[in-house]
Amino acid sequence: MSEEILINVSPVETRVALVENGVVQELYIERSHGKGYVGNIYKGKVVRVLPGMQAAFVDIGLERTGFIHAADMIPEAPEGEPRASEIPDIRSLVREGQTILVQVAKDPISTKGARLTTHLTLSSRYLVYMPNSTHIGVSVRIEDEQERERLRGIMDTAAGAVTGGFIVRTVAEGATAEAILADIPFLQKLWADLSEKLTNIPVPGVVHRDMPLYLRALRDLARAPIDKIRVDSRLTFQQMLDFASHYSPQLVDLIECYTGGRPLLDLYGVEEEIRRALDTRVPLKSNGYLIIEQTEAMTTVDVNTGAFVGHRNLEETIFKTNLEAATAIARQLRLRNLGGIIILDFIDMQDQEHQRQVLRTLEKALEKDHAKTRITGVSELGLVEMARKRTRESLGQMLCEPCPVCAGRGQVKSAETVCYEIFREILRESRAYDNQKFLVLAAPLVVDRLLDEEAAYVADLEAFIGRTIEFQVENLFTQEQYDIVLV
Repeated sequence: MSEEILINVSPVETRVALVENGVVQELYIERSHGKGYVGNIYKGKVVRVLPGMQAAFVDIGLERTGFIHAADMIPEAPEGEPRASEIPDIRSLVREGQTILVQVAKDPISTKGARLTTHLTLSSRYLVYMPNSTHIGVSVRIEDEQERERLRGIMDTAAGAVTGGFIVRTVAEGATAEAILADIPFLQKLWADLSEKLTNIPVPGVVHRDMPLYLRALRDLARAPIDKIRVDSRLTFQQMLDFASHYSPQLVDLIECYTGGRPLLDLYGVEEEIRRALDTRVPLKSNGYLIIEQTEAMTTVDVNTGAFVGHRNLEETIFKTNLEAATAIARQLRLRNLGGIIILDFIDMQDQEHQRQVLRTLEKALEKDHAKTRITGVSELGLVEMARKRTRESLGQMLCEPCPVCAGRGQVKSAETVCYEIFREILRESRAYDNQKFLVLAAPLVVDRLLDEEAAYVADLEAFIGRTIEFQVENLFTQEQYDIVLV
């Protein structure tokens, strides 16, 4: 399997694509005027405490106040000890007007402010440093128990000489003890520098910003079996080389400056993939298809056989479609960065073994996902419920905005419905006002229907109210817009 990281840099935005075997699997976008906030540390001011929700709103200087729950404020339990089951009253932890040091755990999404925590962390190539904890842990994504023990042993050798806690990151799998331990003094020096400048930072104010996307890609995405890292900016290429030579020397030979005439992301078909990732319909090779609908509450994925009729029997056709859909769903979740609650409506399968195989296929396809996922079994209604950790906006939320015509509903009232609304409004106004005639301003399709299919009813209405009704086309009106002018 070949894996590459493609980095497209422009003055207005940076885009990073993770490509496996020539197919785009993940996409990250950071715009110069709207960078993500996850990982940033702020000096904030508590503006409101909500005892009923065990939470508080904190002003950190962003457009919307951040939200912090009591569970994200209590100290973490030491290694080997269970966390307290009862969360103390939020009022015993924080009060209105108090200055508090917080870190963004989730970006602002839609109408929700950033999710905050007081469990501060600083990340390096191999380690996550927790200055307010004593916990030493290893990423759950490292499954080899022997390797986990080796990494714990490495951290134990430094335990007495350092303060704070550490989590060994997934990229540390196979790394040498020297490389891992070299991150410790860097992280502790960074925390010491931040602590020193805290007193001079206004409230609200930013204490620490996470590194730009192209460097985070080196830190978080560039792990085995990455074959090549291509970037199309010479300045960024040099910055990445400097970063890699200091923190990840093994990556230096993998970084390459792309100078071809064709745009880098076009070369790998990423632009086309972005366009497809904004569609609700995803075609499958078997001629089946997925329908993906993202809402405020959850995301739903519906699997359909489409034109695929199979070669043997119905159950086999359904099974093959669901297997292909499971792999496609895992890729779409990563590519579109869909998070929160996700409901998968596979085609109903009677065979229990088929259900298990589809679930196993889905779980295996999600193993490479950088976001944490949790999957339930098939419910009585044939649905699969899953959750995927959401820390930033989805691709659709980042690149799109609600339709100005339908306001995000995905449909508009028919011309017939609008005509009947107009009739009801004319009746109401005829009873309230003593005017000579009514002038109706509406969109072309609505006026056409009023003068054609509804002409007989318009004549009856004129006779009933004893007044003339005239129509005027307004080309700038949407289909649902109309105005009734009293003349």
